[in-house]
Amino acid sequence: MKHLLFLSLLIMQLSAIAQMPTDKNDWKKIYRSFPEKINNLVHTRLEATLVFERSELEGKATLTLQPHFYPTDSVILDAKGMSIQTVALISGNTSTPLQFKNDGLFLRIKLNRTYLRNQTYSVAIKYIAKPNEFKANGSQAITDAKGLYFINPLGKETNKPTQVWTQGETEGTSVWVPTIDRPNQKSTQEFFLTVPDKMVSLSNGILVSQKKNTNGTRTDYWKMDMPHAPYLFFIGAGDFAVIKDSYKGKEVSYYVDKEYAPVARKIFGLTPEMMKFFSTRVTGIEYPWSKYSQMVAHDYVSGAMENTTATLHGDMAQQDARELTEDNIWETTVAHELFHHWFGDYVTAESWSNLTVNESFANYSQTLWREHKYGKDAGDHENKKDMQTYLRSGGSKKDLVRFFYADKEDMFDNVSYEKGGRILHMLRNFVGDDAFFASLNRYLSDNKLGTGSAHHLRLAFEKVTGKDLNWFFNQWFFGSGHPALDINYGYNDSTKLAYVYIKQTQSGDKIFKLPFFIDIYEGTTKKRQQVWMENKVDTFSFAVNSKPTLINVDGDKVLLCTKKDNKTLAQYLHQFKYAGTYVDRDEALAAALGKSIDTSAQAIRLLALKDPFYVIRLEALEQFQTGTPNPEVFALAKKIAESDPNKSVRAAAIDLLAKSEDSTLRSMLVQLTNDSSYTVAGAALEALSGIDSAAAIAIARQQMNLTTKGRLTAAISGVLTNFGDPLAFDFVAGRYEKLPLSQEKFTLTATLAEVLGKENDPAKFRKGIDLIIGLRNAIPGAQRAQTDPYINNFFLKKIADKKKAEGKTELADYVQKQIEKK
Repeated sequence: MKHLLFLSLLIMQLSAIAQMPTDKNDWKKIYRSFPEKINNLVHTRLEATLVFERSELEGKATLTLQPHFYPTDSVILDAKGMSIQTVALISGNTSTPLQFKNDGLFLRIKLNRTYLRNQTYSVAIKYIAKPNEFKANGSQAITDAKGLYFINPLGKETNKPTQVWTQGETEGTSVWVPTIDRPNQKSTQEFFLTVPDKMVSLSNGILVSQKKNTNGTRTDYWKMDMPHAPYLFFIGAGDFAVIKDSYKGKEVSYYVDKEYAPVARKIFGLTPEMMKFFSTRVTGIEYPWSKYSQMVAHDYVSGAMENTTATLHGDMAQQDARELTEDNIWETTVAHELFHHWFGDYVTAESWSNLTVNESFANYSQTLWREHKYGKDAGDHENKKDMQTYLRSGGSKKDLVRFFYADKEDMFDNVSYEKGGRILHMLRNFVGDDAFFASLNRYLSDNKLGTGSAHHLRLAFEKVTGKDLNWFFNQWFFGSGHPALDINYGYNDSTKLAYVYIKQTQSGDKIFKLPFFIDIYEGTTKKRQQVWMENKVDTFSFAVNSKPTLINVDGDKVLLCTKKDNKTLAQYLHQFKYAGTYVDRDEALAAALGKSIDTSAQAIRLLALKDPFYVIRLEALEQFQTGTPNPEVFALAKKIAESDPNKSVRAAAIDLLAKSEDSTLRSMLVQLTNDSSYTVAGAALEALSGIDSAAAIAIARQQMNLTTKGRLTAAISGVLTNFGDPLAFDFVAGRYEKLPLSQEKFTLTATLAEVLGKENDPAKFRKGIDLIIGLRNAIPGAQRAQTDPYINNFFLKKIADKKKAEGKTELADYVQKQIEKK
C-alpha cells in the first residue's frame, strides 16, 4: 500500500505535467482547476546563506506538512533548478534520511510511513539554489521568473548598488526554497538569513534577533506567525537607508537608496493614512499583519509586489525632491500593493483562474484612495483612465475568471486588473456604498487567512444585500466583452414625452443586462430615473413639462462600455455646466475637440480652462494647442503658467504661450527656467528658445552642470542640438551612461536618438549607438521580445535611415550592424 500510494501521487504529478499544451490551441481543452491539495504546507523554517560570489543560496529548509484528507506516504515539492544534497525526516532530535528523486523541477520524497490527515511530519532539505541556471518565462506584469535575483553581486557595475531580492509570483519562490508552490497553500515561517554584515535584510514578519558571525556576515532571524501563500515569501538585502513610521504601534518602514532617504516620506509617507483608510472605511478589518515594510529594488522585473509585510517596488518609485513637486507617480502603486494585504495576502485567490479577486480589488483601491484623498473628480479620473486602458487592450474576448488559458502568466493582463476594477465600480454603484463595503468585510471575514474566488465573493454580496447576483457575476465575472451603446433622443410635444433610444451594437449575440440612471434636465432642474436595459434595442420614455435641455444617460458614469452619444454641442455645454462629474465634463470637452468655430464648443473650452480639476484644465490647454491663442485665451494661459497649483498644467500653458512667440513673455520664461519642477523649467526653456535663442543657450549651458531629469534634460538637449552646440552629445550621453536600467533611461533614449541624428563625429556617434544597444541588451528576459523591435525600429533604424539619406553610409552601416547583433 505504501508503494502504491507513492506511485499514485507520482502519476498524478506527471499527469499534470503531461497536460502542458503541445499545440497552440490545446490549452482550450484543459480546465484549470484550483490545485489539488494532497499535502498541506504548515510551517517553513529556512536557514539560508546568500553567496554573492556565485549568485547562489545555500539553504536548509525544514518543512512541516500534513496530509490534507487522504493518507499519504509521500510528498512532491516544487524545487526548480536546485542542487539537492540531503533529505531527511525530522522527529525531535532524530534525523532519518529519506529516499528522493530530483528532476530539476520537482523533488519527490518517499516518507518513512503512511501519515493520516491529523498527523504532521517534518522534512529537512539541504540544497543549493542556482537561480541563474534556471530559465523561465514571465508575463505581461512580471517580465522574468527565476525567483531569486542577485543585482551587481560582485560590485563591478558603476552607479548600481549590490542587492538581492526575490519575486515569488506566480511560482518563483520554489527557485530558492523547496515548497508546494501553489496559491492555495498557506504557511507560517521562520527565516534565518545570513548576509554581509554591512547590509540590511528584510523578510516577512518581525525581525526577532540578529547575530554577528566571525566571517563578516550576520544572521537575521525573521518570524511570520500568520500563514500566507508561498508566492508571498520574500527575502531582500542591500545597503539601504531605512526610514521608519508607524501605524497603531506597528512598524511601517521604507527601504530606499541612501540618496533618497531625505525624500522617502514624500514617496511613501501616506502609507499610514492609507492603512487607516483601508482598515476603517473600506474593509472594516484592521490591518492584520505584524508590520508593513516597503523596499525599492534595482533591475526589478515588475512594478511592485505585495509580499506579505514586505512589499517590493521597482526603482522607478524613487523620485527626487524636484520630481516630487509635481505628482508622486508612485502613490497609487503604494495604495495598490498595500490593499493586497487584504485582497491577495489575507484572502488569496484559490487559483490563478480566479486571479481577479486579488488584482481587481488592488486595482480598484487606486480609485478608492484617489477619491478619498483628493475628491470625487480624482477618483472618477482614475476609474476612467483604467477603463480606457482595458478598452484599448484588445482583451474583450477574455472572461474575467478564466478556467482555460495557455499559461498561468497569461492571467496577468488588463482584464484581470483594469476590467475587474471597473466591474467592481459598477457593482458598488448597483448595491450602494454601505452594502458594497459591508460585503467586502463579509468576504474577508468568511475567508480570512484562507482562499477565495469569484463564487465566494458573490456569496458574500448576496448574504449582505439579500439580492440574487448570479446574473451580474455570470455576465461580468464568468463572461467576456462589454457593451457598445448607440444612444439617440426624441421628444413628442403633443404628449410631453421625452424618449431615449439605446441600441447595443457590440459584435456577437451577447446582450448585456444593464441597470443605470437616466437624468432628465429641464433647465437646471434634474429628475432621475433608474432603468434596466435588457434587450438589443430598448426605448425609455419620460413625462416632462417641455423639451428637456439635456438627457444624460448613465448619470453616474459607471458603465463599462463604449458609446456613441448623439448629443448636440449645446447639450454638451449644459452637461459640462450642470451634470457635475469629471466624466461628464470630460465627455463635453472631447465633443468640442476640433470644433473651433462652434460657439458652444468655444464656451466649453473656456469653462474648462477655469475648471477646479486640474485634468480638465490640462485637457483644455491641449485642445488649444492646434492654433495660436486669441487674446482671451492668451491672458488665461499666462495666468495659469504663472500660478496654477498643478505643475503639468503650468507646463501645458507655457507650451501654448510659446506658439505666440511673444517677446513680452521673455522675463517670465527666464524666471520659470529655474522653477522647482523639471517639467515647468523644461517647458520654459523650450519656449524661451523661440523668443531669445542666445538666452536659452546660455541657460542651457548653465543648467547642464546641475541635476536635471525628464523634460528639463530633453529641453537642454534640444536647445544645444538645435543651435549646433558641440556640448549637446556630451551632455546627453553623459547623463545616459550614468543611469541604471530604468524607465528614466528608457525615456531618455528618445533624446539621445535625436542628438545622434545630428551628430556626425564618428567616435561620438558610435559611442551613442553603443549606449542604446547596451540598454537594449540589458533589458531582462521575455521583455526583450517587446522592447527589441521598438528600440531597433523606432530609434536605431530611423537614425540609420537619416544618415543614409545624408550620404553618411559608414555611420548608417554601423547602426545596421548593431541592430543585427543579438
